[in-house]
Amino acid sequence: MNDKIESSYDTTGHAPDFSEADEPFALFGDWFADAKAREPNDPNAMALATVDGRGLPNVRMVLLKDFSPSGFTFYTNFESAKGRELLENGKAALCFHWKSLRRQVRVRGNVEQVNEAEADAYFESRPRGSRIGAWASQQSRPLEGRFALEKAVAAYTAKYAVGSVPRPEYWSGFRLSPTEIEFWHDRPFRLHDRIVFNRTDASSPWDRRRLYP
Repeated sequence: MNDKIESSYDTTGHAPDFSEADEPFALFGDWFADAKAREPNDPNAMALATVDGRGLPNVRMVLLKDFSPSGFTFYTNFESAKGRELLENGKAALCFHWKSLRRQVRVRGNVEQVNEAEADAYFESRPRGSRIGAWASQQSRPLEGRFALEKAVAAYTAKYAVGSVPRPEYWSGFRLSPTEIEFWHDRPFRLHDRIVFNRTDASSPWDRRRLYP
């Protein structure tokens, strides 16, 4: 067993107890700080699940860009599959899996768009190439060949050769405001720890329960 996995346990081989936490965002902040220090690849990666108009689930990996008691924020092209599904349905689920820490966090709730000032500030913080890419990529739509994408990148690179690259109207962010957050930690013999926080809406207090593994 390597050091990263051993460090998730105490000297008896048990995972640290987190059952007394009474506020999920503070607990998530502690776990996320651990992940940023010890997870080797993309500790902010999360699976985002949505549902299309037929009720068929869809899931993909995206990157968390901010979190607070208001929710979990990520950015995308609103004309992509996930963008369209989020705008149509307004609900989503997230799953963080930090393999090196043997931990998961599952989140469900409603989504809303971030405001324009917030979207502009984040877009401006991205590398210039990523901002050009947001213009060049017709995300989730058919692409006849790699050359067509490279041609679009070249065209927008020339168009915005001088000055800043503006944010496209179709590119912005979503914030998931959770009504359920579950924390999962591996324990020996698959007797895992599971603590779930539930609330009816963003203004309601959290209810905490322990679940069978």
